[in-house]
Amino acid sequence: MDQKAENAKDPLVLFMPSGRRGRFAQGTNVLEAARQLGVYVESVCGGRGICGRCQIEIQEGHFAKHGITSAADHLSPFGAKETRYAEKRDLLEGRRLSCSTTVQGDLVIDIPQDVQVNAQIVRKAADARLIDRNPAIQMCYVEVEEPDMHKPLGDLDRLKLALERDWGFSDIMIDQHLLPRVQAILRKGKWAVTAAIHKDMETARPSLIALYPGLKNEAYGIACDIGSTTIAMHLSSLLSGLTIASAGISNPQIRFGEDLMSRVSYVMMNPDGCEAMTKAVHNALNGLIEEVCAESGVDPQDILDAVFVGNPIMHHLFLGIDPTELGGAPFALAVSGAVHSWASDLDLALNMGTRVYMLPCIAGHVGADAAAATLSEGPHRQDEMMLLVDVGTNAEIILGNRDRVVAASSPTGPAFEGAEISCGQRAAPGAIERVRIDPQTLEPRVRVLGTEPWSDEPGFDLLTENTKVTGVCGSGIIEVVAEMYLAGIITEDGVINGELAEKSKRIIRDGRTYSYVLWEEDTTLTITQNDVRAIQLAKAALYAGIKLLMDKQGIAHVDRIGLAGAFGSFIDPKYAMVLGLVPDCDLDKVKAVGNAAGTGARMALLNRDYRREIEQTVTAIEKIETALEPKFQEHFVYAMALPNKVDPFPKLEKAVQLPPKTAPASTEERPARRRSREGRRQRS
Repeated sequence: MDQKAENAKDPLVLFMPSGRRGRFAQGTNVLEAARQLGVYVESVCGGRGICGRCQIEIQEGHFAKHGITSAADHLSPFGAKETRYAEKRDLLEGRRLSCSTTVQGDLVIDIPQDVQVNAQIVRKAADARLIDRNPAIQMCYVEVEEPDMHKPLGDLDRLKLALERDWGFSDIMIDQHLLPRVQAILRKGKWAVTAAIHKDMETARPSLIALYPGLKNEAYGIACDIGSTTIAMHLSSLLSGLTIASAGISNPQIRFGEDLMSRVSYVMMNPDGCEAMTKAVHNALNGLIEEVCAESGVDPQDILDAVFVGNPIMHHLFLGIDPTELGGAPFALAVSGAVHSWASDLDLALNMGTRVYMLPCIAGHVGADAAAATLSEGPHRQDEMMLLVDVGTNAEIILGNRDRVVAASSPTGPAFEGAEISCGQRAAPGAIERVRIDPQTLEPRVRVLGTEPWSDEPGFDLLTENTKVTGVCGSGIIEVVAEMYLAGIITEDGVINGELAEKSKRIIRDGRTYSYVLWEEDTTLTITQNDVRAIQLAKAALYAGIKLLMDKQGIAHVDRIGLAGAFGSFIDPKYAMVLGLVPDCDLDKVKAVGNAAGTGARMALLNRDYRREIEQTVTAIEKIETALEPKFQEHFVYAMALPNKVDPFPKLEKAVQLPPKTAPASTEERPARRRSREGRRQRS
C-alpha cells in the first residue's frame, strides 16, 4: 500500500505486538493487509480457511494514543469458511481467521502467540569440507609508472600495462564505476595499488571490478541457498577458502504463501506480486550480508563475488522474473542455463563491481539448488548408483552414477513441513522432533527441539517450561507415523486400529475414524486418520518419483542414499525407510548430507572449474516428467502402503522388525486411484 496515497478516512489497522499500522479501504482482506505491512501471519493453506494458522484476535475499546475505537464488529461477519473451520476444528471464542475476514472499521489486531510457530530455527550451517581454490576473482598488486610529460599515456592505460606486464592480463575491460576514481586511488596508493580482476571463463575477457590503494591481501565472496522456507548464507575468504561466517533467516516470502504454488498464485492475482516478493528476498539478503559482515568484521565492499542457488521459483523471483509459467505445464523456465550478473543490478548492498553467478537449473521443477546438491555429492563422479533426495514441498530427486544421471521432481506437498497435519508446525522451539512408542503399552515418549532429555527423563519439564510443547515438526511427523506402524497402531494400509481403544486410552474415536493422542499436557496433540493419510499421500508421491527413475535406470535397488536439505538432515534414515519414503538400502549407506545445495554453492564460489563441471553435467542429466509417466499411478498406489505394498525391504528388516505384510493391493482400487490423481494435481 502506498502510504503517501493513504486516504485519512479509510480505517486504521494496527497489528500487535509488532505495532505496524496502515490505512486500508473497507473490504480489504485482513491477511492481505498484514502482508502489505510486512506483518508475518502464517497461512499454510494459502488462504483457503483450512489450516487455522492465520487466527487473529481483536482488541476492543478506545485507544486514545492512536485516536481510534476498535471493535469486533469492525470485521466482516462470520462466513462459510470460518463456520466450517469452527465446526471441524477448535476456534476459540473471540478468534477469527484473517484469510476469511475483511476490514470494516478501525482495528487493533493481536496475533496470538499460540498460532505463531514461525520463529523457525534455521539449521543450514556450512560443512567443514576443504575445497580446492580457483576463484573467478584474482587480487593483483602492481606498481604503476608515474605520469611523465614525455609519455602522454593516461593513468588507467599505464595501470593496464602494469597488469599485463606483471600478471599477464591483456585486453582488460574496466567497470564504469571505477573510471572516475582511478586517478584518486592511484595517488592515494602512491602508484601502488591492488586490482581485483574478474575472469570466470578462460575464453572471457578479464574485467577490472575493484581497485584498492596499496596492498590488499584479502577478498571475500558469499554463497547463498535461497530456499522457499529458509535462506542460508556463507561468507568465505576467496584467498584461503575458509568460511568465516554463516547466517540464516526465514524466507520473508512466506507471508505471500507457504508453498511455492501459492506464491505463483499470488503473482498471478496481484499485478505487483512479483516485484513485492523480489524486493522481500533482496531485503532479506541484504540483512544477511550485514549480519555475516558484522560477525566477521568484514567490509561489505570487500565482497567481490557471489553465488546463489534456489529452486526454479526462488531462482526466478530472485532475478525479478515472473514465475507464472512455472505454475502449469509445460513448466517453462525463462532461463535454464547459468546466469552471470552484477550485484548492483540485483539491489544487493555490495561493491559496485561485485559479480553474481547462479548455477543452472536442471528442469522446470528441478532447480539450481538440485544442481548445487549434485555438484556437492557428485553422483556423476561415482561408480555406485546414488540416490540424492531433497525432501520438501516439491521434492527434487537425482539418481545415477558416472555412466548416467536422471532427475525428476515429485509433488509431495507441504505435509512434511507441518502443513496439512492437525498438530504440525515448523521446526521451532516447542516442536516435537523425536518420538518413540512402547509397542506393549502404546505410551509415547518425545523429545522437543532444542532440548536433550526425553519426556520421561529428568529435566524435561524444566527445560520446556517456557516454550511448552506446541506441535510436531517434520522429523517428528515422520517418526510418529513410523512408530505407530511399528507398534501396530496403524495397519500397513495406514488405518488407525480402533480395536486398540480397549487397550489404550490414547486411541480415541474421532467421528467415523480413530486418532492417537500423542501429547496431553498444556496442549493436546493428536495424530488423526487424516494426518496419516496426508503423510501417505506425500511419501507415496516421493517414492513413486524415485521408482520411475529406478525404472529409467533399469535397477531394482540403489547403493547409496543422500538426504539433502535442512529437513532431510534431521530425518532418521531408519524411520524414513520404515515409512517407505525411500527405497531399501543398507542403513549405514543412508546419510543426511546437510545443506548440500549450500555446499555446492560454496564450491562454485571458490573454484570456477566447478562452475564448468556443473554446467556440463546439467546438460547431460536426463529429465523425467513424472506427471507424464504412465507407471506413476501404479507406483503411487503401491507406495501408499507402509513401507510399500510390493517392494521388499530385506536390508531394513535386518535392523527393524516390521509387521507382517498383507496381500498386494490391486491397482484398480478406487480410493488409491483418486489419491494418485490428487497427488499429481498438486503441481498444477
